[in-house]
Amino acid sequence: MKWSEVGTQACSVARALGVIGDRWSPLLVREAFGGATRFEEFLDGVGASRAIVTDRLAKLVEGGVFERKSYQDNPPRHTYTLTDKGRDLLPVLLTLQAWGDRWLDDGKGPPFSIVHDTCGHATEARLYCTHCNEPLGSDISGHPRPGSWARDRKRTKRRLRPRRD
Repeated sequence: MKWSEVGTQACSVARALGVIGDRWSPLLVREAFGGATRFEEFLDGVGASRAIVTDRLAKLVEGGVFERKSYQDNPPRHTYTLTDKGRDLLPVLLTLQAWGDRWLDDGKGPPFSIVHDTCGHATEARLYCTHCNEPLGSDISGHPRPGSWARDRKRTKRRLRPRRD
């Protein structure tokens, strides 16, 4: 399978990667959460070439993550703002940041902290069960519906945690 076809799989992870699964797109979304709306702000924030930022912003607009609006005609200029679909990526980015803070900090600590403005304290992403409000950890499993990628592979229940020997 070609990478360009990964988003066609009957798997939510694969479909999501089909929209934001390159190295630059999550950084563009990160910049939008930081307040970037104009092309030059995204360009400065991610450090990619103009061509890459242009291409990825177009793909994120096509994927419904950003909305593009014109603010100047001559020369043409646009703003890029997150849609509801794009704003729903916040927990993904916060969880990815927490993982990076834990495993890739080079012993220097997190380069950026998240503060909950309501209480004023530093915080990090945590996943909780929507039914009982208990933290999610190694006690979860997936149950594929008919037609899903796991069901196609003759799996009826999928462990969502690695086995430890």
